[in-house]
Amino acid sequence: MKRLRLRVRGQVQGVGFRPFLHGLAHRLALTGWVLNDGAGVLAEVQGDALERFLTALAEDAPPLARIDAVEAEDCPIRRDEAGFAILASHHGAVTTGVAPDAAICPACLAELFDPADRRYRYPFLNCTHCGPRFTITRALPYDRPQTAMAGFPLCPDCSAEYADPTDRRFHAQPTACPACGPRLSHSIAEVLAALRGGRIVAIKGLGGFHLACDAFNAAAVERLRARKQRNGKPFALMVANIASTERFVEVGAAERALLEGVVRPVVLLRRRDGATTLPDSIAPGLAWLGVMLPYTPIHHLLFHEAAGRPDGTAWLERPQDLTLVMTSANPGGEPLAIDNDEARQRLHGFADLIVDHDRDILIRADDSVMRVVAGAPALLRRGRGHAPAPIRLPRSGPSVLAVGGHLKATVCLTRGNEAFLSQHIGDLDNAATLGFLEESVAHLRRILAVEPVAVAHDLHPDFQSTRFAESLGLPTLPVQHHHAHIAAVLAEHGVDGPALGLALDGFGLGADGGSWGGEMLLVKGAGFTRLGHLAPLAQPGGDVAARQPWRMAAAALARMGRGVEITGRFAACGPADGVRRMIEGGINAPPTSSCGRWFDAACGLLGVRAVAGFEGEAPMALESLVRRPTVLKGGWRIEGGVLDLTPLLENLLQINAQEGADRFHGTLAAALVAWAMPELAARRLDHVALSGGCLMNAVLAEELSACFAARGVTALLPRQAPANDGGLSLGQAWVAMQSLLEEGPPPCASPFPPA
Repeated sequence: MKRLRLRVRGQVQGVGFRPFLHGLAHRLALTGWVLNDGAGVLAEVQGDALERFLTALAEDAPPLARIDAVEAEDCPIRRDEAGFAILASHHGAVTTGVAPDAAICPACLAELFDPADRRYRYPFLNCTHCGPRFTITRALPYDRPQTAMAGFPLCPDCSAEYADPTDRRFHAQPTACPACGPRLSHSIAEVLAALRGGRIVAIKGLGGFHLACDAFNAAAVERLRARKQRNGKPFALMVANIASTERFVEVGAAERALLEGVVRPVVLLRRRDGATTLPDSIAPGLAWLGVMLPYTPIHHLLFHEAAGRPDGTAWLERPQDLTLVMTSANPGGEPLAIDNDEARQRLHGFADLIVDHDRDILIRADDSVMRVVAGAPALLRRGRGHAPAPIRLPRSGPSVLAVGGHLKATVCLTRGNEAFLSQHIGDLDNAATLGFLEESVAHLRRILAVEPVAVAHDLHPDFQSTRFAESLGLPTLPVQHHHAHIAAVLAEHGVDGPALGLALDGFGLGADGGSWGGEMLLVKGAGFTRLGHLAPLAQPGGDVAARQPWRMAAAALARMGRGVEITGRFAACGPADGVRRMIEGGINAPPTSSCGRWFDAACGLLGVRAVAGFEGEAPMALESLVRRPTVLKGGWRIEGGVLDLTPLLENLLQINAQEGADRFHGTLAAALVAWAMPELAARRLDHVALSGGCLMNAVLAEELSACFAARGVTALLPRQAPANDGGLSLGQAWVAMQSLLEEGPPPCASPFPPA
């Protein structure tokens, strides 16, 4: 017999970990105790089956638990001990965290649809294995008085479950029932009738309100698009189950695992040829649809009502007709509405019916968006279900705050060797989103009990995030945009040495003050060296060219020496002759090395999109046309570290859009690999980091991964943080931490350092 003291670190509070250990010790006839404290879970366990206990601890942990470390040490045996106890929490310095929100679990679903259960069709049931967490937590430790459930005293039945270590609701902080818990403002039957009647309904979820409508009602979808002024941006769909997706999308094993997992993100799935037709306005001109499954009891009850209220859960495996558009209720690019009064004010004119309840949402969180890239999941938008789970860094360092860029902003706060990347905040174009940025920083600092020693920000001096960083009264560390993109990938993959990176992006201020976006960087510690870049294209009209691909096509024609063709080819698109003169005279046509602008030029030349309704629309449409990437021999030139794709674009003038999409993607990937391989070989590196907004394109990411693999090089792709600017803050934080560890100056002391 021996006795061990165990320290379990990770996501081990609020997930049923103590009752799990209690039950495990009971089954193995072990004695001891367990408690929560600021560092996680602390336990002492005694008996003859400790090896079996440790094995089961690692292999059979509760579904929401994440074990980062188990530290064990021998301690004196206690001869007088009987049984295994769950002791009161010890409060102190907090080094643990709060779990992300989780979809309703199978056990709760069984109760939801059991007419004999006291929680039958109760919209707010949950247990230690599921339900709201992050979005209802004010501060740690994670106890009911610190959550949005503080105002709902437990009834005797719920109180008995809460106090019983053998019950799955033992210390389940959000637990409730019809007798003591929150209430919905409208009946499920009323909500379904409104949806089937073609009305737009605002529904309060875990991290905010959704705007919902019947996806097969084309008039309702068009009305929703018009009210949100969403242009051509795709809508996400919610269906009852996997069986219901097969009418219109293809679902592989990896996609199925994402759809049915505890996060329940929106998953991008390829449209099925010849399948049930949805209105074109769901995702105009795109080959992928964003689909998610129900994750709250309210969602499930809508599908249950539509199915005729069958008893039990067998109906959950059968195809269901109801298909809903579910889009974020954030008018005008502002943050999600979360408060009931706020929703009635801000969503007036958007929603025909507002369905709320009296459980407060304390922190906003959009749905996470994911897709399978090169055989593994990748985050496109980090939100509900992922935030604020930490990303493990290669090493520990001082706590730093990073505030991201201007578009798709996130913030990141480090603690030791953990980086806590926030949920998606949005584009910092308005006061409301800036307010959300400040809220997110304050909330992370509060729940993690961390005070950063410095704040990292983008090199661009005019970004609102930069100004916010400068207002905090902390030492500031500017980080070049594309350096941050590559650093984010290195951080999540645990690379702590020299590395080569390709940053394929839309725009970022370069260290020379220019417009960068197609960069080959050698990253080492807190610094980087620019080894090469894509050949510059003129950007006529500046930023406006990013939304008008025909302008970039005109710039490409000028680069080919065919500027005289601009006016005739693009006369119907806008002021074509004026654009030609801007390019030829170098007037308001700054050069850019942006990979995104080369994509736009290809789209404009192929006629895919002359004008884009939203950022990235044209390249998304081009990606949707790809069937089998091909490589144009001689499609690029490399000279002095500059990769020139002009021969490829000249060839696109001779072929149709379908063939052009295949050729552009295949040739671009081959060119990038040919560009990088000599630098990798010279430094004896066997891996390359790939990031930037263009890596949201799965075709490009997979082609690059396969081409590098064929040459013995591993392509490190963004997985836990988005490839676009949603991952910038992670990279900024990692660079800043290394800068502080090296005790040297920031990687760039001023926006425009001497050459």
